[in-house]
Amino acid sequence: MNALTNLFTLGCIALDNPAKNRADAFAAAGELFAKQTGIDSSAVVEFLNAREDLGSTALGAGVAIPHGRVKGLKQPSASMMRLKDPIDFAAPDGEPVSTLIFLLVPEKATQQHLEILSSIAQLLSDVNARQLLLTETDPAKVCEFLQKWGTIK
Repeated sequence: MNALTNLFTLGCIALDNPAKNRADAFAAAGELFAKQTGIDSSAVVEFLNAREDLGSTALGAGVAIPHGRVKGLKQPSASMMRLKDPIDFAAPDGEPVSTLIFLLVPEKATQQHLEILSSIAQLLSDVNARQLLLTETDPAKVCEFLQKWGTIK
């Protein structure tokens, strides 16, 4: 088992999302999380924007990890979104972003939050993992890959 095993479900995988900018991507993520957690989608967007205002969560190489602490959330929750067309995300390498892994954690989650973020960063640092997330067309295969990633490296 790894930090990502229980975070991803098929309903939280969105491939080829038509978002044209960060606001569109965050709104789409808000909808995914609203279905998954019951937290209002506009509140999710506020939490994501609050963190993003501190500095870009883009890592470079076309990937980002928008995340936030959410009051009232009981368990960490994640979603993966691949955009149809890459968007500007103020990445350190200047490259647009097309693969986003969103993470919401309970307001008080500290060590667990860091462990999950670390696992996601390791995943997105792996060239083969990024390629699979960029090209796989079956959401079920993406979900299974994310759930098992730490155990199959």
